[in-house]
Formats: sequence, C-alpha cells, structure tokens
Amino acid sequence: MKKFFEEFKKFITRGNVVDMAVGVIVGGAFTGIVNGLSNYVLKPIINWILALIIGKDGLSGAITMLHPAWTTQDVVNSEGVVTGTEKVWDLANSIYIDWGSFISAIINFFIIAFVLFAIVKVINGLREGGEEAKKAKEAKRALKAELKENGINPKDKEAVEAYLAKKEEEAQAQAEAEAKEAEEKARQERLENPTTEDLLKDIRDLLKSKN
Repeated sequence: MKKFFEEFKKFITRGNVVDMAVGVIVGGAFTGIVNGLSNYVLKPIINWILALIIGKDGLSGAITMLHPAWTTQDVVNSEGVVTGTEKVWDLANSIYIDWGSFISAIINFFIIAFVLFAIVKVINGLREGGEEAKKAKEAKRALKAELKENGINPKDKEAVEAYLAKKEEEAQAQAEAEAKEAEEKARQERLENPTTEDLLKDIRDLLKSKN
C-alpha cells in the first residue's frame, strides 16, 4: 500500500501531468471566452447585418425546413393584450437544416484558429528572442574571456576595437588563403584528371605550336 501511494505521489507531481491539468482548466475557460465572443458579439452583428440585407431574423431565421410541424401561439399587441392566435413552426418536432448554428460553428472555429495562431506566434517570438539574447550573452562572455587571455581590458574601448579589427583582418586573410588553396587543389585535380575539353585544348595548342 505504501508503495502504491508513493507511485501515485510521483505520478501527480510530474511536470507533464501538472501542465496537462493547467491546460485543461485554461482550455475550458478559453472555450467560454470564445463562445461569449461568438454568441454575444459577432453573432448579433451578423444577425443585424443580415436583417438589414434580407429583412429577416438573421442567423436565427436561417433554416431550411424539410418536414415542418405546426403549433399555435398567442398574438399579443403593443399593449400586451392577446388579440388572437397564429400558426407557427414547432421547431422542436420539425425536421430542418439549421444554417445559423452551422455558421456559428464556423465562426467559432475561425476565432479559435486565429487566437491559437496569435498565441503560438507570440510564444515563438518570445522563445526566439530569448534564444537570441542567450546566444548574444554567451558570445559577449566568450569575447570577454578571449580579451582577458590576450591581456586586453574589456573596458578599454580603443584596445578592444583594435583587437577586433585585427582579428577581422586575420580572418579575411585566412579566408582568402583557403580560397586560393582550394582553387589550386581544384587545378591540380583537373591536371591529374583532365576532361575531354582539356584534352582537346591540349591537342589544339600542340598543333598550333607545330605550325
């Protein structure tokens, strides 16, 4: 029994389990925010626009009736007095396509996708910025150590600039030397393994020399 509780304690204290629990809680709260934005902000605006265009109830009236069921309801005037009854659809017992709910689901999807994209973009930006700052800090620390090894005070700006300029010149000279070495190596390899074009040039030069 003691071993069981020790394993349980180890399980619930793992980082990934805690992260998962936090993700579930935040995800639930985030779902409420998305639904609120969709139902109480975007959907009323779309309903208002559709009502102006088609003169109906917007998304709430965007249905295609396949098999209607009818019921009656009281007709109330502006004074609150029942003046009669009217025949209306009984949606609870009817078969219909609810385009409004479908459009609302699409709106929710795009909201979630956009918000997740924004969150991931911000997190990646922060992560990249942190990595770049870390690399810059490590490079600065390595430069200070290199300056101290060469007997240069990192606070001496002129000495540091002169050292860096000299280092850049040496790096450029080394790059040029390596390029020349590579070029010479390629030339030697071509002499040892001539191509058909090289052989034809050699034959042409030989014929010219004889003439």
